[in-house]
Amino acid sequence: MAIKIEQKITGYEVVQEEPKRAESNVVHMHEKLERPEVLVGSTYKIKTPLTEHALYVTINDIVLNPDTPHEKRRPFEIFINSKSMEHFQWVVALTRVISAVFRKGGDVTFLVEELHSVFDPRGGYFKKGKYTPSLVADLGDVIERHMKLIGLIQTEEPDAGRKQHIAEKRAELKKRSGAVENAGDEVCDFPSDAQLCVKCSTKAVIKMDGCMTCLNCGDSKCG
Repeated sequence: MAIKIEQKITGYEVVQEEPKRAESNVVHMHEKLERPEVLVGSTYKIKTPLTEHALYVTINDIVLNPDTPHEKRRPFEIFINSKSMEHFQWVVALTRVISAVFRKGGDVTFLVEELHSVFDPRGGYFKKGKYTPSLVADLGDVIERHMKLIGLIQTEEPDAGRKQHIAEKRAELKKRSGAVENAGDEVCDFPSDAQLCVKCSTKAVIKMDGCMTCLNCGDSKCG
């Protein structure tokens, strides 16, 4: 079939296709990734007033793309051990599910929020002035701490000005009233009449310069 050209051709150019990019050798987390013989990890102790014996939580990490600019450390498995057999069934189930989520890859930080939202019908407890709604939420604290340690969760801190202001106020309160015993035998620097902070769940909110301010995370109603 003939094609009629309406306009005069005055020039032309050759368009070269971009060379295909070489396949990336970067390894990402996925469920088919084989477990190495040796993993690096950390063990955390959870002691609560709800259980007679402490729980020991071990989180092992896999190092992806070692000795390269793409090197990353990601959680691979979790184990929970205790002398108490009271919670054996759900502990085993939880470790298997969490480990499976770790190996799946992607964004696994959502686990922290999900575990924090579990409330014990018998009520929670305070640790170092921080309210913990359940033993499962305490496990969420451990996982969050570990993810911050390996850089998977970025730590949010007050700006330099607010941190200095809070430090000065805490020093002033400590000098005036001394350290306040709280949460059993543990000692914290927050007044005994401090209120619970809705942001960090710590009893550290006091009226400071006419504004309710948290001495732990710096959250303030006045911005």
